[in-house]
Amino acid sequence: MRILVVCFLVLLAGCGGTVDRGVAPEDRRPMVVATTTIVADAVRQVGGDAVEVVSLMGAGVDPHVYKPSAGDVRRMAAADIVFFNGLHLEGKMGEVLEQMNGRGVRTVAVAGCIEEDQLIVTSNQGAGGHDPHVWFDVSLWREAVDCVRDGLVEVDPEHAGLFERRAADYGAELDALDQEIADRLSTIGRDQRVLVTAHDAFSYFGRAYGLEVRGLLGVSTASEAGAADVQELARFIAERKIPAVFVETSVSPRTIEALREAVAARGFEVAKGGSLYSDALGSPDGPAATYAGTVRANVETIVAALGGDQ
Repeated sequence: MRILVVCFLVLLAGCGGTVDRGVAPEDRRPMVVATTTIVADAVRQVGGDAVEVVSLMGAGVDPHVYKPSAGDVRRMAAADIVFFNGLHLEGKMGEVLEQMNGRGVRTVAVAGCIEEDQLIVTSNQGAGGHDPHVWFDVSLWREAVDCVRDGLVEVDPEHAGLFERRAADYGAELDALDQEIADRLSTIGRDQRVLVTAHDAFSYFGRAYGLEVRGLLGVSTASEAGAADVQELARFIAERKIPAVFVETSVSPRTIEALREAVAARGFEVAKGGSLYSDALGSPDGPAATYAGTVRANVETIVAALGGDQ
């Protein structure tokens, strides 16, 4: 990884941090780079047509194991500002982002704007030890959106009023979404309110909306589940008679299939409840193309699989 970073720094020196896009300076919109689709959506919601947004990762891409390309580095070096999630979500990009900041490229970790006492502590998530999946608590993601607003105002103060209005309007939408989620999930019976997923990405979701959450893998998909982990979770599912477990669009389904087989060996059949969007949005032309759409799609999948609305 260190050799890769050195090569990237050479690229930075070569491109000088700027790029000619054939637009007069007075007409040029700020170039904003976001690492994940979720962060990119927040930038688009706040910036609108006043900014040009590039997302390094696409739909269904796992940020935990994503390796930045030379093209990614050129895009970041040419940007007016780079937004990333932070809290070690973009594990293999951490050193590159740090070096970018040292070279004068403005970088902002949106999760870093959330008060530390609101973060979930975990033992296996690298330095700092906090779960990075903050967007699954909509009230926390609202704070991250305000962080995006402040970053855009800094690089384009002439549009400060626009960014502030759009952030306020979007914040009101997120407040309504937060209540909508709580109402939908309240239809699931008390004994069925257990969410078992491929990796431990939904702890904020469970804390915010009253579900017990179990992930087969750890907070990062870079970890692997051992046989003992599979058997322990299989025992839990069989004893509690959990009706369904969930795969994730950015994680291989093989771990959940192994889990279902282990549950079946204990004499209980657990259904595959469907696919949840965890670390990335859905396809640009689908219902999960935005953050709000993704959250709603997840909630409907969970409610249907766990017996809500009955």
